[in-house]
Amino acid sequence: MGYEVTLIPGDGTGPELAEATRRVLEATGVAFDWDVQQAGIDEYESSGNPFPPATLDSLKRTKVGIKGPTTTPVGSGFRSVNVLLRKELDLYACVRPCKAYAGVRTRFPETDIVIMRENTEDLYAGIEFERGTPENARMREVLKELGSVVREDSGISIKPISVFGSERIVEAAFEYAKRNGRRKVTAVHKANIMKFTDGLFLEVARDVATRHPEIEFEDRIVDNLCNQLVSRPEEYDVLVLPNLYGDIVSDLAAGMIGGLGFAGGANIGTHAAVFEATHGSAPKYKGQNRMNPTALMLSGVYLLEHLQERDAADRLERALAEVIRKGEKVTYDLKADRNDPTAVGTSQFADAVIEELSA
Repeated sequence: MGYEVTLIPGDGTGPELAEATRRVLEATGVAFDWDVQQAGIDEYESSGNPFPPATLDSLKRTKVGIKGPTTTPVGSGFRSVNVLLRKELDLYACVRPCKAYAGVRTRFPETDIVIMRENTEDLYAGIEFERGTPENARMREVLKELGSVVREDSGISIKPISVFGSERIVEAAFEYAKRNGRRKVTAVHKANIMKFTDGLFLEVARDVATRHPEIEFEDRIVDNLCNQLVSRPEEYDVLVLPNLYGDIVSDLAAGMIGGLGFAGGANIGTHAAVFEATHGSAPKYKGQNRMNPTALMLSGVYLLEHLQERDAADRLERALAEVIRKGEKVTYDLKADRNDPTAVGTSQFADAVIEELSA
């Protein structure tokens, strides 16, 4: 009997990427019992629900899942499936390793950092008051009574950052550093301006750091960090950030390693974990067997690590890195010329990784 894992193919190019990733995970020799469940825009168009109860029930039962990309409509439709997952399962830690691999074109080949992003609070908590609504007017009146005048034509968002939320994400960052032989944790903030939210985050981070004297600790203001990441990335290791900054900095770091196609990730909570690529579903390429599956395959590496199958995780990462380094059986985006006729498809890329695993 293998590990029971919820597999969510997603939509757009998600099913192709998920199938390629399933194949390489099985090729490691680790046994899986996949519970395939649906989520995303295809499911929304079919059933009217982008995140059906059966999918949530499966994740609650298996406590671990891997998910292909899903489409989020812009400006209308339904909320992000990823946001729903994080909320329903309290997946408070978004872990996004960003490591440059030989064979990928980048100006930052020394990059090897890990983003630990808080997932549940900050401006992404969804506490918003739409312009022109009675709720907005009431909130402006409350703020006026407290000494802050907000223009009538304003939309309002509230930014909550708690001791509880800050402590558990910073603690998770230090625990990750210890498990993975990392040397330093950097807390990222804007406490010089937002003294009662980011200031609280920094205060908690400093307190948690005293419990882990074997790991170096420092803090950086977020704009300064962005400058330093592209000028001397080798100085950074594990970054722990509130939600909004974590979202922005993780995309910056992905750009430093060649793009979102090389950025896998994990959303981890106390009782469940879901692994997914950072990038979107690229629906215009649906069914074309063209997309680079590296990001979701790396998410599969993190899934194996989560299951404590460290040897299998290391072998899969090495095989993936070797395919990329050789540059022969890779997708078009990994070729020097994107029109190179020797580029292979998603499925053939998976074949090459499987071949390296068995070498």
